Amino acid sequence: MVDTPNGRIAGTTTLTKRADVQCYLGIPFAQGPDGDFRFRPPVAPEPWEGTLDARSSGPAAPQNPDPLLAQSGFRQAHWSEHGSLTVNVWTPRADERRRPVLVWFHGGAYVSGSNSSGYNNGAELAATFEVVVVSINYRLGAFGFLNLAHVLGEGYEDSGNVGVLDMIAALRWVAGNIEYFGGDPDRVTVFGESAGAAAVGTLLGTPATEGLFSRAIMQSGTAERARSQAESEEITERFLHVAGLEPERAGELTTWSARKLLGAQKRFADEFAAGVIGLPLPFQPTIDGRTLHELPLDAVRRGVNSAVDLLIGTNLNEASFFTEFAPDTVEPARSHADRLLAAVREDQLGEPETVVAEYRESVAHELGSAPTDAAVLESYLSDRLYRQPSNRLLDARRSSAGSNHAYLFTWKSPMMEGRLGACHALDVPFVFRQLHRLEAVTLVGDEPPHELSDWMSAAWISFADTGRPNSAGLPVWPVYDAEERRTMRLDVDPEVLSDPRGGLRRFWAERARVESAHV
Repeated sequence: MVDTPNGRIAGTTTLTKRADVQCYLGIPFAQGPDGDFRFRPPVAPEPWEGTLDARSSGPAAPQNPDPLLAQSGFRQAHWSEHGSLTVNVWTPRADERRRPVLVWFHGGAYVSGSNSSGYNNGAELAATFEVVVVSINYRLGAFGFLNLAHVLGEGYEDSGNVGVLDMIAALRWVAGNIEYFGGDPDRVTVFGESAGAAAVGTLLGTPATEGLFSRAIMQSGTAERARSQAESEEITERFLHVAGLEPERAGELTTWSARKLLGAQKRFADEFAAGVIGLPLPFQPTIDGRTLHELPLDAVRRGVNSAVDLLIGTNLNEASFFTEFAPDTVEPARSHADRLLAAVREDQLGEPETVVAEYRESVAHELGSAPTDAAVLESYLSDRLYRQPSNRLLDARRSSAGSNHAYLFTWKSPMMEGRLGACHALDVPFVFRQLHRLEAVTLVGDEPPHELSDWMSAAWISFADTGRPNSAGLPVWPVYDAEERRTMRLDVDPEVLSDPRGGLRRFWAERARVESAHV
């Protein structure tokens, strides 16, 4: 039993490989965002009478089926708009000790995912390292990021960012409640992967979060995933068109069933994806002048959350899913070379054929041999989505008061005879010590290197505790600086590298300079 400001909570105990852990699941940090609360900022939960049953996770936020999960035969998340804004807490003991706290933000391109997947079960971390782990839900897709301010007016000014406001509300819940679960509210680390890491990058550049966390870990993330007001309004117009609504009828979205709204979201997302090479991101936060005043990267460069320590990195082959699994929206006859050319045209980096030739040359230099078209496309999309945004964030924090540490995860998945390489999301079960989970086995195989999981999880916890990612199995992890760019390569033979894949970093940096010179 735990007594909190809102009432008493009854959890359960689970046995891990190390020790038993107390679990408090499905705790509301805000009222259910349905009915009159749809598209509006989160509202603090009302105190409850009696004892809250927190023995099982709450529902996920509304979402359409994840095609990759469906293809792999995995269970889809049970969702409900009502009661979806919850946190899960794993703690060694709900006592008066003040342990480091790690708050996890799940991935899923802002359209899928939840705080209850096996991937982000915090029990093993809590038991092994005497820390408190929190995993949160936040609104997704149109429910969390559809900007309706210009069509619905008063009361909906924040609609394009309610997903972000959910994240901030969860962090405020942690600040006000985690001490009752044996955690230290003054030692909070936010961490996430993919969209979860993009969420961390967004929070890092959001002034309203200052003081809510002292450290941040971004696994395959970015601080550049936000749209201008004009871009966001254009997305809304396209969504309304697909939904069969004129702007003056947009208010009907507030009364549609969640399933009907998801149907419109699916049609819109499919239409959006048809015009994108790589990862389609139809829903993103909005630079609305209220929650976000500028691109989070620019806010970081200005010094927002400068005192926060940052650990950031990517997997070597982030985009291999896009080269090995062609999405339904891509014609089977379209070659890797054609898709690369289309991606370069999207990015407007210069004359497309010239850019492709120069990029291919840079990849060849990194590999030491002539790359295949698939390898060039995979590298380009990895750079575009994750690696170069991570490099730019590190550059933006050159003068930060907090420390910076960088990594490159290179262990290769045995899946598909190794063709996926060190693919996107492969690092997550290593960090959470969940290599045995069914969701993980499909990526890590039957004999993954458990020592790598030991090293990484220890480094993550050390960073959360002290700001230094120390681990007995790793070399001394140096602070990242703009001169040497020393980066830990995480694999069964870890080593510190200076500016890994530096030729590709310089390629993108030079293109950015050329582009800004013509603005």
